[in-house]
Amino acid sequence: MTAKWLTEPALRPDREAEQAALRRQGQLTKPAGSLGRLEQIAVRLAALQGQERPAVDPAWIAVFAADHGVAVEGVSAFPQAVTGQMVANFVAGGAAISVLAERLGARLEVFDLGVVGEPAPATGVISRRAGAGSANLRRCDAMTGAQLEQSLGAGAEAVDRALEGGGRLFIGGEMGIANTTAASALACALLELEPGLLAGPGTGLDRDGVARKAEVIRDALARTGPLQRQPLEALRRLGGFEIAALCGSCLRAAQRGLPVLVDGFIASVAALAAVRHLPGVADWLIFSHRSAEPGHQAVLEALAAEPLLDLGMRLGEGSGAAVALPLLQLACRLHDGMATFADAGISES
Repeated sequence: MTAKWLTEPALRPDREAEQAALRRQGQLTKPAGSLGRLEQIAVRLAALQGQERPAVDPAWIAVFAADHGVAVEGVSAFPQAVTGQMVANFVAGGAAISVLAERLGARLEVFDLGVVGEPAPATGVISRRAGAGSANLRRCDAMTGAQLEQSLGAGAEAVDRALEGGGRLFIGGEMGIANTTAASALACALLELEPGLLAGPGTGLDRDGVARKAEVIRDALARTGPLQRQPLEALRRLGGFEIAALCGSCLRAAQRGLPVLVDGFIASVAALAAVRHLPGVADWLIFSHRSAEPGHQAVLEALAAEPLLDLGMRLGEGSGAAVALPLLQLACRLHDGMATFADAGISES
């Protein structure tokens, strides 16, 4: 890799702001710890934002879309054309993430990293195409070094745009038929796990389909060999353009000091690659939910992550993170708006 920004260190959380937030929590009109993880969220956000009273509005959502050559191996229940169709649905406001973003007052941007075919121009789609979809990871490397660098850079650009727009929290989403296969292959390589443990139904595969997906991943891993200690090389060989963009967004957010609310399985695999490349990234990641995809638990354990929600979701798009966003909003409102014992004239314990 030649991009200099990839070697920049992650910023460190502000421990003075963290201690100030802890002191404030101890003064609010409630028994200590009675709001559970909502208190922890507020204190952690204070450390990440460098202020005693944090806020997450406005939140900024970037959805990265790209197709995958491995789709020809029959690893998805939906045809590849759905990726481009969903891009149009995102900007038309009909997708789950579109509805959630509108309801939550979050900014939504859609990036085309490499949808198969040249999609019709659409207002609201940012074109950062690295190619017409990644190559078939079962047979060859998913992307070239230049394509990986471009895709990582698109993720970094999304974070830069969020900060320039006043965003205080970043959510990365993805869309790409067959991308659970790529994410599972990448997770298997980074965690040195057998594909049968991580391969799941994705878009709705039956048992035979999941077994076929696992076999495709086994072939890909046999082709590449061990890659556990080479996260960006593993990403290049086994990932996809949109997964690389998610990884790049995690790296850049940590470098520039923007908290990330991580979505489900695919976003977490991208986050794992980012943390393996730059360990300080982990400080900036808040995990939103536990996906119904079977591989997600292993990835969460590797990241020592305890997600906020477990609703059986597995849609992607950033939808699980968006559903968890109100918890962060409420944590900040409680931390900022509650009276202290002194304010309310209430006796402390």
